[in-house]
Amino acid sequence: MYKPLIHSKSIAELHKNMGLDSPSNPLISIIDTKILTYGRDAVGNRFSSDLYCVAMKDSNCGIDYGRNHYDFNEGVLIFTAPNQIITLTKPQKINEVEGWMLYFHPDLIRKHPLGKLIYKLSFFNYEVHEALHLSKNEQRTLNQISSLISSELSERIDTHSQHVLASHIELMLSYSKRFYDRQFITRSTNNLDVISKVEQLLRTYMNDMILYSENPPTIKYLSDHCNLSPNYLSDLLSKETGRSALDHINDAIIEKAKSILLSTDDSISGVAYSLGFNYPHYFSRLFKQKTGKSPTEYRQLN
Repeated sequence: MYKPLIHSKSIAELHKNMGLDSPSNPLISIIDTKILTYGRDAVGNRFSSDLYCVAMKDSNCGIDYGRNHYDFNEGVLIFTAPNQIITLTKPQKINEVEGWMLYFHPDLIRKHPLGKLIYKLSFFNYEVHEALHLSKNEQRTLNQISSLISSELSERIDTHSQHVLASHIELMLSYSKRFYDRQFITRSTNNLDVISKVEQLLRTYMNDMILYSENPPTIKYLSDHCNLSPNYLSDLLSKETGRSALDHINDAIIEKAKSILLSTDDSISGVAYSLGFNYPHYFSRLFKQKTGKSPTEYRQLN
């Protein structure tokens, strides 16, 4: 049975809920994981916050994040966005886990360019088993940036503090994006298996959809069957094929539409409805966008 959710609205509340001293800055904190300790009575505690978090762990630290469990190994980075839930799954002794957790409130970056950029960083919505696995050099780079942030937090707050801190975070996230791109490349063999599975799922779904009048496939449907988060799957497909998950879905719909247009006398509206479109003009618009021809023109020319 789940324990009550412990939610932190601010950095100060986060420190209080973790049993830490008051933070030096109200909008950002870096926590050394070696000082964190919890007993068996804390196992099952669930935490969420209004904060972004970037966490590096290089030793066993069992937690549940979302629906998945993960034991952190050396050089692993995870990202959590506001209101995501983390559950403790085992006790932790002082000095047992090396690493750091960077927490920051959205207000810190609201007036900085990162305030708009962060919504485009899809890895904040990956599942925990899609964490970023770092090389020694990559780990060293991010540790250096975290040290810069810690040094800045040790200084007195002035008119430059917020911009400097936000810029350091932006640099950390820029490197993280680069490292994730590297991870997609090094896992290309596994990624090809995922691509094949997506294509098979789409073929099967499109055939069944016509038979059973179901709705078009969704990104969530594909990601659930691939045991990946929607964001991770779409990023993986984009890196490997140059097309997002939505592009793959729309391409499958158009291929099925071509078959129906050439093998039946169904009206364009009838074809649209059979493919799950509630409004036929949406189907016609997508078809022309993908093929350069309207459904009627395609039928007449072929």
